[in-house]
Amino acid sequence: MEALPNRLVVEAGGVGYQVFVPISSYDRLDPRIGTEVILLTHLHIRENAHTLYGFATAEERDIFLLLVDRVSGIGPTIAMAVLSGMPVERFKQAVVKSDVKAISTIKGLGKKTAERIVLELKDKVGVTETWQVVEGGDAAGAAGRDAELGLLALGFKQTDAHKAIRAVLEKSPTMAAEDLIREALRGLS
Repeated sequence: MEALPNRLVVEAGGVGYQVFVPISSYDRLDPRIGTEVILLTHLHIRENAHTLYGFATAEERDIFLLLVDRVSGIGPTIAMAVLSGMPVERFKQAVVKSDVKAISTIKGLGKKTAERIVLELKDKVGVTETWQVVEGGDAAGAAGRDAELGLLALGFKQTDAHKAIRAVLEKSPTMAAEDLIREALRGLS
């Protein structure tokens, strides 16, 4: 029916629904009228409106929900601006690395909002999706990820666990996950 970079009108059961989408989702869709699309949606209900948001991937929807539900002062409009302004993987990396400057380059976000996003999401963004595979082969990368998850389960912050594991792997890149955890714990104490 209608396709613009930030919204679509999709037909379901003979009814047209206006769905707001981030540009990243729009780029993945075939915007030709009459084409079948699959969207993951979120219905945001307010006193005066029911607004439907659509996403091409579960990852986009999850970041949207994290922003809206976990960051004070962030509503659907700003969450959509984040998704439209930066790829999901880059956003996750920026949060993990506390890269406020990169996040604040998104149109509509200032430095204070970017700082609040980093502060409130830093320990909530997925671990294995945001960190690059540790150099040294698949076995070392898997052991590193397992060790990081182990440290998280012990209650350490995500960034502290990542730094500790990386420091151990720089010295001994072929350690098993159990040994990595043990050595990382020594470095964290």
